[in-house]
Amino acid sequence: MTFLDKLAAAQQKNGSLLCVGLDPEPAKFPGAYKGDASRIYDFCARIVDATADLVIAFKPQIAYFAAHRAEDQLERLMEHMRRNAPHVPTILDAKRGDIGSTAEQYALEAFERYGADAVTLSPFMGFDSVAPYLKHECKGAFLLCRTSNPGGSDLQGQRLASVEGQPFLYEHVARLAQGPWNLNGQLGLVVGATYPAEIERVRELAPTVPLLIPGVGAQGGDAVATVRAGWRADAPIIVNSSRAIIYASSGEDFADAAKNAARATRDALEAAKP
Repeated sequence: MTFLDKLAAAQQKNGSLLCVGLDPEPAKFPGAYKGDASRIYDFCARIVDATADLVIAFKPQIAYFAAHRAEDQLERLMEHMRRNAPHVPTILDAKRGDIGSTAEQYALEAFERYGADAVTLSPFMGFDSVAPYLKHECKGAFLLCRTSNPGGSDLQGQRLASVEGQPFLYEHVARLAQGPWNLNGQLGLVVGATYPAEIERVRELAPTVPLLIPGVGAQGGDAVATVRAGWRADAPIIVNSSRAIIYASSGEDFADAAKNAARATRDALEAAKP
């Protein structure tokens, strides 16, 4: 089953566009977990179990594990998700971007070591830094296109004088992902929910690729505007919320609170479909 097939199956089964981001910060953990990096797996596994019937994907952010020497806990978590939520695809949020030989190793890390279904990448170094990931059949890769952070405009919002029509850089990336780079239909794009007009523009330029849309929730992205800008019946969107869900409560009821927050967000996204 390809990543896109798995994504479509999860959307149909769970009736959801919501992706839950797993960004574990021990300092924000509830109750007895608080401040204990050895409980990263325990915390995330409970979030996964509470929300697995409400999401289209899970997105663990690798830095939150690596910073606490918790890569082994990430491996366990990925296995937990494959075992307990096999219908939900996993997107490893790594934002890798390096030369081909190094990219081959990063691809092995994402797809072989961690068993992710897809990974996030920076396209800044060009197609040869993306190609090694596409050699892994059935896997997906999301290219950073128009990100949700304010500084994204520093580069993504600049025009390319040497390209016909002088498109913005993010527009050029969208065209590449829709066209010449997308050799086997494995590419998607990352577009921030904080820029709904740009989501609409990216969807215009890349009408069939999946869009991973972070920024709903704690970053302030509008769920309704996001869905109306990016959703198409024949092109998936994956709307990510992390902190607003996993830290919905600082008490012992954190898993139930996460479930309630995920359900409310899922329902709001579904209701926003045009």
